Amino acid sequence: MKQRTSLGLLGCALAPLILLACSGEPTARDVAGADVGGTDATRADSAAESESRSTANDQARLRAVVSGDWRSAADVARDAHRHPLETLQFFGVQPDQTVIEITPGAGWYAQILAPYLHEDGNYVAAVVDPAKVAEGSGRDYQQRTKDQLEATFAAAPAQFDRANMLAYDPAAPVFGSPGTADVVLTFRNVHNWRKSGQAPGMFKAFHDVLKPGGTLGVVEHRSAADVPDDDATGYVGQAQVIAMAEAAGFTLEQASEINANPRDTRDHPNGVWTLPPGNNVSEGDDPAKYQAIGESDRMTLRFRKGS
Repeated sequence: MKQRTSLGLLGCALAPLILLACSGEPTARDVAGADVGGTDATRADSAAESESRSTANDQARLRAVVSGDWRSAADVARDAHRHPLETLQFFGVQPDQTVIEITPGAGWYAQILAPYLHEDGNYVAAVVDPAKVAEGSGRDYQQRTKDQLEATFAAAPAQFDRANMLAYDPAAPVFGSPGTADVVLTFRNVHNWRKSGQAPGMFKAFHDVLKPGGTLGVVEHRSAADVPDDDATGYVGQAQVIAMAEAAGFTLEQASEINANPRDTRDHPNGVWTLPPGNNVSEGDDPAKYQAIGESDRMTLRFRKGS
């Protein structure tokens, strides 16, 4: 009985459509087909609007983090030289990504990245494992740096309780399981790796840990031309950094002048450390001269791992 009743109802429902078809009027299928173009356009507009809102929300979140009250006044004062908002936007960092920062030092960028990724993403601070460094070759420095970063995280659990720390062997670096990171970032470290002969291994490890299509972001002190591997100024040629990344399998996607400083003559008596924030000014020299220059001229490069 239920089946017959259902079929009867179905027949009643179909009758108007049959009549329409017989009369030459548009059928339901015709009407649906006529609406497809408008529906697709509406959906496209809706998707674009949704993406725009998402991007605006991400940028608002990043601006709020850059203005976070957990950042010290001294760190905030350096924003004028380091342009964190513009730099992270250039690298395309999004709040739901897995981002690995290589040797973050005391955590200047970590204090922006970890809170930004706190809710939906994953921040990983990759630090040198002091146990893998020979005594007398910087082990104490690496231990102090690691301790300082851990103290920074512990001081503000609301921002850093989900931050992760990974200790790596600089002679054989591994930054996680292959193809698991969306973004790898390094700020002003390449000169150290070149001098120690570790640069090829580091760039290979970046490539290994990134997902296909992943981003490598590099900020580095920029020399006017190529420099020797053992150069002690702290500057590196932009073409040299690009060549190292390309040798590891990356493609340069874009270079930016966000962190350029045309006042930097790159010929300072104590290298890049003569400038702020190092302020390593020789006795009898004029500190004001270097303060007026500001922080170093820097390249900002975005590389892509192939898909």
